[in-house]
Amino acid sequence: MDDIAVDIGGTQLRAALYPPEGLEARVIQSIPTAGEKPALERLFDLIASIWPENGAVRSIALGVAGALNPQSGVVYQVPNIPNWNGLNIIELTAKRFNVPVRLGNDANLAALGEWKYGAGVGHHNLIYLTISTGVGGGIIVNDRLLLGENGLGAEVGHITVLPGGPLCGCGHPGHLESMSSGTGIANHVIRQIQAGRKTILANNNQTPTARLVAEAALQGDELALEAFNIAGEFLGRAIADLLHLFNPTMVILGGGVIKSGELILNPVRRALLDAVISPQYLEGFKLTTARLGDRVGLMGALALARA
Repeated sequence: MDDIAVDIGGTQLRAALYPPEGLEARVIQSIPTAGEKPALERLFDLIASIWPENGAVRSIALGVAGALNPQSGVVYQVPNIPNWNGLNIIELTAKRFNVPVRLGNDANLAALGEWKYGAGVGHHNLIYLTISTGVGGGIIVNDRLLLGENGLGAEVGHITVLPGGPLCGCGHPGHLESMSSGTGIANHVIRQIQAGRKTILANNNQTPTARLVAEAALQGDELALEAFNIAGEFLGRAIADLLHLFNPTMVILGGGVIKSGELILNPVRRALLDAVISPQYLEGFKLTTARLGDRVGLMGALALARA
């Protein structure tokens, strides 16, 4: 029987129907999350639109961008989908389609997907970090996804790396997300421009973004290069801390900021090598970039469906 994998984001809903074996979807459909109908109805319509004619579906796996409990099925907080906080998405989906339903946080499932089908194949202990608008993550320990008691583990972006530092999107100061995300990179440049720093980014009418900062850095702009060096240093030191905690053989970096390449990766490597307490942590260790691209959400949900 086939499996259905669903990637639920604040902007887009994606669903794919996969055969029992192989990684090529029979069909993939996507729709905007927001529309005339509530998001839950839109989700159910999307799943129904790819349901096989013979009705033979083994399971549905849902990846949701938010805080949730994968055991109970309760969504605690989804920032960009109205009226979902407190929703039992497993119960409602199982009632609608009458098949087993599994649930996971999107960053955790990205880790699962990269471990099962992407850059992490063959590794038993790895960490996946997505560096984008925010910082998310997932951790594989002894071939098992680390979830924690209520499914809230591996919130790597919300570890404090600079007490009293810039406010994170969650409202707390000095988190890794506030220092190393695309938002953090852009905010550093904005603060420095407001303080009078000279930069080519101050010479146009566009508000700096991580992409614009990367373009300026490639042109040799001092402030832009500084922003990436700061972000990379804090990220590298956080990775060293994670090595000390979990002793993985691989850390996989994904997300839009990592597309800036060596601008971010060079300072990450330097800081990691400087901060790690023993060379034994680096024996057999590899720092690499994600392989699954924008398929990672669906592939992670597929790995969960097949688990």
